[in-house]
Amino acid sequence: MPMASVTFDDAGLAGDPAGGDTFSLAHISDPHIACVADIRSGDLLGKRFFGYLKWRLHRNAEHRESVLAALQHDLADTQPDHIAVTGDLTHLSLPAEFRQTRQWLESLGTPDKVTVIPGNHDAYVKTVWQQTFAHWTDFMLSDEADFGDNSALGFASIFPSLRVRGRIALIGVCTALPTAPHLAVGTIGDRQLQKLETLLARTADRDRFRVLLIHHPPVPGAVSWRKRLTDSPALQSLLARYGAELVLHGHAHKTGLSKLKTPGGQVAVIGVPSASAAGRNPQRRARYFTYHITPRTSGWHLRIAVRVYSPDGNRFIADHEHPFSRLP
Repeated sequence: MPMASVTFDDAGLAGDPAGGDTFSLAHISDPHIACVADIRSGDLLGKRFFGYLKWRLHRNAEHRESVLAALQHDLADTQPDHIAVTGDLTHLSLPAEFRQTRQWLESLGTPDKVTVIPGNHDAYVKTVWQQTFAHWTDFMLSDEADFGDNSALGFASIFPSLRVRGRIALIGVCTALPTAPHLAVGTIGDRQLQKLETLLARTADRDRFRVLLIHHPPVPGAVSWRKRLTDSPALQSLLARYGAELVLHGHAHKTGLSKLKTPGGQVAVIGVPSASAAGRNPQRRARYFTYHITPRTSGWHLRIAVRVYSPDGNRFIADHEHPFSRLP
């Protein structure tokens, strides 16, 4: 199957190429908005107990509301056309966290301007849909989906999702599922893979720039064994047959840059750090990437701008120290 080519450049090296309408897509992930102030002992049964301890001992100092507030202000200034959030919005998947993250999502934009897929922390334990993911439904549904009675909704009926914005096709994949304590693996599953194959094949022939949104990185070695995507070879096989123009993920809490084979060559697989990380380790400090996608006669041009959190002044600034100049 013939594929349109994608050319890249560093945001600091060139402007948008002449011709065509540019679409800007901001990618953020893993904000880990925790709502533990009024937590009750009954909320901490099973795996949530260990997650709560980890929050108190480590994550509470790293993931800051002040960083998220700075992110909101910066996104309001840069005004991307669309925002993709690739999971782990919550920490313990408590109902109160889903209500709080709903408000946070609304502060970023309306559901037609913001696309969400869940992460492993959002499915930390088995939950009641109406108390949790129902708060995000309109940020996850495909364009053609009937919102209707969301009591009948679930991951199986929503994903893979397809949202088309102009010539950009946002394809959401869910890898979230409850796991045992100390495990954070993800799985796409056979049913979703079958639907994804149909979706990738259908969109490949429509002159679309397809962006695959997934929480777990679909490449080997990006995370440890206990955090891996269990069926990543199956997804890699689909991409090798049907392709995509860009793959975006979270989960690793650091910048990731990999490549996977497609019929047209290689697709960039890019991960972002946590959106709320204050950054005791500067390499893991909060960042978000904005992709400026422009159609060309023979394919697409992709310019990538990186914004990083600066503790000085509690704001996001341009980050020119990033690896994207290595892209083909």
